[in-house]
Amino acid sequence: MEFDKVLSERFSVREYKDIPVEEEKIQAILDAVRLAPTAKNSQPQKIYVAKTKEALEKVDLVTPNRFGAPVAMLICGDSEKACILKSNGRNFLEVDATIIQTYMMLKAGDLGLSTCWIGRYTNDKVYEVFNIPKNYIPYGILLVGYKSDSAVPSNMHLSRLEVEDFTVTL
Repeated sequence: MEFDKVLSERFSVREYKDIPVEEEKIQAILDAVRLAPTAKNSQPQKIYVAKTKEALEKVDLVTPNRFGAPVAMLICGDSEKACILKSNGRNFLEVDATIIQTYMMLKAGDLGLSTCWIGRYTNDKVYEVFNIPKNYIPYGILLVGYKSDSAVPSNMHLSRLEVEDFTVTL
């Protein structure tokens, strides 16, 4: 798909078709992660891919917002691999996880898939249900699948600032 079309047509989908996502598309999304920039190329990502019935039931235990997606990817950052600047102590783990997740969303759109970024969960519940190490910090759950025929963007999605409303020319 043309990049500008991916950008303009992508929206958070909250209703998915009950059909599986092809394994090669899941792998292509994960391959896009490898290309995402991270601070000092630290590559601190750890991604848990839920696609079986049992794994998706675990996702349902940590969030009420799976919306029937056939794939859910828990994006974590490994705090032991985080880039932390010595000069000011700035930690880039959350920034890296955000960039990675953005690459995943855009690649999914390029493949004709739809996504929704989920932040409605508690880390304690994620640690408990998925039994992940404490150094893996959860930053989001990315839902992936084919949107239902009735899925439409929310009204909030359609509200966009003009470029001059968020830029300052120096």
